Amino acid sequence: MQHTLEVTDDADALARRAAAWVAERLRDTVAARGAVSFAVSGGRTPWAMFAHLERETVPWEHVVLYQVDERVAPAGDPDRNLGHLRDALVGAPADVRPMPVEADDLAAACSEYAAGLPERFDLVHLGLGPDGHTASLVPGDPVLDVVDRLVATTGGTYQGRHRMTLTYPALARADQLLWLVEGAGKRRALEGLLAGRRDLPAGRVTAGASLIMADRAAAGPGPTDHHEGSGA
Repeated sequence: MQHTLEVTDDADALARRAAAWVAERLRDTVAARGAVSFAVSGGRTPWAMFAHLERETVPWEHVVLYQVDERVAPAGDPDRNLGHLRDALVGAPADVRPMPVEADDLAAACSEYAAGLPERFDLVHLGLGPDGHTASLVPGDPVLDVVDRLVATTGGTYQGRHRMTLTYPALARADQLLWLVEGAGKRRALEGLLAGRRDLPAGRVTAGASLIMADRAAAGPGPTDHHEGSGA
């Protein structure tokens, strides 16, 4: 798919720019439609963006937040993405829809979460791992081949945890993707994503539109802050 790349000087500028862009997108969507659906990935990169987002003017009472992925861990466990998300949005009255990873029957829990997803996501935030994974769609895992479900669990563990994740069909419901990519360790994966490498899990994501925001360390030296990348 086609990606637009925007490059910032450093990680702090990336967080501030992403927060301003997301806030504007949320405001515009609420103004046009009365509500907005926003799916958020885990990982460290978005934490700074959410810290800045809380300072922006956002109609939080009209925002429904979904999780793109979550680690299978008990409530309150520091590995859980949900805790970091709620900590970042203290005082923001968004409707947060957490993934039910504490359920005894995870297959049934996946179906339950899928049933509550919107027909289209207005905005989906994604990260990018050095190994080319996004959401919890990780290299070599059977979850990459799930096409008949919107939500699934990984077949194995990744960084010590099983994961629940939106699948490719669910991500394809996004009207707009926003990727946040930070650090030199992501450079090769970002090059692959822009080149449309389908051997990378991230390279198989499709959606209505895709904006990649990256800091200079991840994007590498370049003469311009805007670049069109095309992939399959």
